[in-house]
Formats: sequence, C-alpha cells, structure tokens
Amino acid sequence: MQVRQKQPCTYILASGHYGTLYIGVTSDLTSRLSQHRNGAFPGFTRRYNVHRLVHYELFGDMGRAIAREKQLKNWHRQWKINLIEAGNPHWEDLAVGFGLTPLAPGKRRDGS
Repeated sequence: MQVRQKQPCTYILASGHYGTLYIGVTSDLTSRLSQHRNGAFPGFTRRYNVHRLVHYELFGDMGRAIAREKQLKNWHRQWKINLIEAGNPHWEDLAVGFGLTPLAPGKRRDGS
C-alpha cells in the first residue's frame, strides 16, 4: 500500500521481536518514524528504545485514525501481537520500505 506525503495512520513500534510495544497516530508516518529514531521525543520510545515499525494502518481521515489508535491501546497485549503477526510474522522493520535505514536485528524474548 502506497503512503501519501500526508496521510493519517495508526502505527505500532516495537523494541524487538515480542518486545515492548508503542502505539501512535500521525499524518506523516515517515517524518514521525525519523523523529522516534532520532530521539526527538523525550519519553517512552526513547527510554525503552522502541523504534522498529512492525505494523501500520492507513486512513482517509484523522478522526478514524485516532479512533483506531484508542481501540488498539485498549487491546490486550496478545491481541496486539496477533495483529502484528498476521501481517508481519517475522517482526521485520517496515520502515525500510519508507526509505529509512534498517535497524540492527532486535533480540527475541524467547532467546533466539
């Protein structure tokens, strides 16, 4: 799916395979990913090194994207994992498809 320059979307970042998760919403995914990776935001993603894009959903308007973000934030962790693995079973960094530099492979929680 092609992302326009400004398109509302909900996204999930992870620190690694089965790692810490972060859910956000933006109208400019590429810029937001760069901001997360450069540590532009003090707080959760910088503190826990959560920079790997593992899932995103595009929307036609910001209202629907925000509603989806709220819904995902209320989900159980396993539901979020199931959503990620349905489209990205190996937890690959999808940001590479947007021209960002690949991150070093994240450690798996299962020790692999």
